[in-house]
Amino acid sequence: MDHLLLQARAILSATPSRWQTMVSTIPENLLTLAPAPGEWSALQCLQHLLDTDQKVFPIRIRAFMAGQNFPGFNPDTDGQKPGSRIEPSALSASFTSVRNTNLKLLAGIKTSDLTRTAVHAELGKVTLAEMLNEWIGHDLMHLVQAERAMMQPFIVGSGPWRPYFLDHDVAAHPVTKHI
Repeated sequence: MDHLLLQARAILSATPSRWQTMVSTIPENLLTLAPAPGEWSALQCLQHLLDTDQKVFPIRIRAFMAGQNFPGFNPDTDGQKPGSRIEPSALSASFTSVRNTNLKLLAGIKTSDLTRTAVHAELGKVTLAEMLNEWIGHDLMHLVQAERAMMQPFIVGSGPWRPYFLDHDVAAHPVTKHI
């Protein structure tokens, strides 16, 4: 399970710089573009990652380490409301700062801690290893979701190449927002 800790640290460390690059280089109109009604834009994905880095993952790690159970998290009721407007660079900077704090918390986890268990209010008994896998997947999923949102005008404009993007074309495969 040492590889899980190495992978967690590597991927979770890379996410802030990926967002910093996106918000500093990509036009804001693409960052705020929702791919379809009810789906999140790239900036809404970043806001959600900030929410979970503030209100979910550090609380869960501390709960595992203290032998305590923890509640679920509903982004629709527990997170920042979608209408909130934060400058993209400020949002990215806040996420980077909070993530760096969480990486210090993650650095204190040992391989022997990964078998610790807790009860998640909705999912039941879970291990710290499972939660770390979920955190990594969560980061990557929302990066993909953000990029998928920004792809939509280019998919529509690709003419005869559009079928090559079928897996990411919202018009062909509408999905609901990922949490």
